[in-house]
Amino acid sequence: MTQPDMRMDLNLFRVLDAIYTRGGISAAARALHLTQPAITHSLNRLRELFDDPLFVRQGNRVIPTDKARTVMAEVQLHLKGLQATIRMQPAFRADELEREFSVGFRDMLESIAFPPLLARLGTLAPRVRVVSRRIAASDMDRELGSGSLDLVIDRRLPIGPRLCSEHLLDESLVVVMRRQHPLASTALRRNDYLGARHVAVSPSGEAAPLDVLLNQDGRSREIRLVCQHYFSACQVAAGSDLLLTMPSSYAANFAPLLPLAIQPLPIKLKPIPILTYWHQSKNHDQAHAWFRQLLIETARTAAAFSAN
Repeated sequence: MTQPDMRMDLNLFRVLDAIYTRGGISAAARALHLTQPAITHSLNRLRELFDDPLFVRQGNRVIPTDKARTVMAEVQLHLKGLQATIRMQPAFRADELEREFSVGFRDMLESIAFPPLLARLGTLAPRVRVVSRRIAASDMDRELGSGSLDLVIDRRLPIGPRLCSEHLLDESLVVVMRRQHPLASTALRRNDYLGARHVAVSPSGEAAPLDVLLNQDGRSREIRLVCQHYFSACQVAAGSDLLLTMPSSYAANFAPLLPLAIQPLPIKLKPIPILTYWHQSKNHDQAHAWFRQLLIETARTAAAFSAN
């Protein structure tokens, strides 16, 4: 007779307990949310492991053999012990957390949220490290699924079934220009806005949603320069006659630093929803949940403060 494989799968003992307590393979399958063939396969492995039939059929039920009755007390005792161990997880303590979190950030929120986030981490979890990364929207599912990123903050994007999301905030757009710009002293009108020259921001070179919308309406802007980052675009706007359309909370951050005037965008647009994304495998990670909530609360508060 061949020697049984002694590499034991603990799930086999859950099957053994279910068959024993439920009195049949079908009932065990329902209790464990498995198929009957899966239960039968596990039972065959158990029979090989114990070198015993373990259960014999009697009518619609299966009756445990003497070997099964002998081992069941120990099996059930150890299963209860394992379940108790899981329930006795130590309480999460942020001040003892030593971990790095990697976040796919839009540069807008990175600038707004990082200063207050760093301050709060210094008080609550001084050994936590945060790494910010820029990723393409098409890579988000893969990066979160592989664990390369813990969170992504971005606009509403199509996501796979294993990604979770939470609405973070709604962002509106404004127009910034140098303070002595001819359009800075009066309310900005649509025709003046469309007739001006513009600097735009596009990290990957794609058309901005605003331009897509204008093109659908048969209109367009004259874009003279495309930058990768809003900070450099703000510097250009502060030193030229180019207009820059950008998120309102981000513009409010730059206004005290550069000679910029802020005007409402004279085109009606719905606010842009910004969401937080993470992989469902993190749902039971207490540290991840704590950091995620801290980041969300900090970003919301910082964005609201900047807007005011």
